[in-house]
Amino acid sequence: MRVRPGDLDLYLHVNNGVYLQMMDVARTNLLADLGGLGALRERGWYPVVAASTVSYRRSLRLRDRFTITSRVLGWDPRVAYLEQVFTRGTELVVRAWVAGRFLARGGGRVPAPDVVALLGGDVQSPPLPDDVAAWARAVGVAHRDPS
Repeated sequence: MRVRPGDLDLYLHVNNGVYLQMMDVARTNLLADLGGLGALRERGWYPVVAASTVSYRRSLRLRDRFTITSRVLGWDPRVAYLEQVFTRGTELVVRAWVAGRFLARGGGRVPAPDVVALLGGDVQSPPLPDDVAAWARAVGVAHRDPS
């Protein structure tokens, strides 16, 4: 991708809100790459962001070329956790963690393992990195066992 004039703020670097929009598009692309957009639509399921945290390491400026890499870190009964990284060449620009839920158009939440199974994945999540699990607990999105 390349930074366009409309991505810039008053200080001539990419606006923090623009990074969030780009992350939304990248997550949709990830779902498309996994073949899930049609299957989700058929069931009336759609993703929403429950929480995110972003670390801005460097600035992107007009015409900079960059890449966004999105990967699923794991999930619990309620939430899927992703990491999204912006790089310019080999240089880290932005790192974000996103906790996403899936909702049903008819109302209610869709368990994350149900979405993973629909996408053809193993319903058993890999262990979340400790720092991501701590963040999820701190912001209140992690599944809490009712016992």
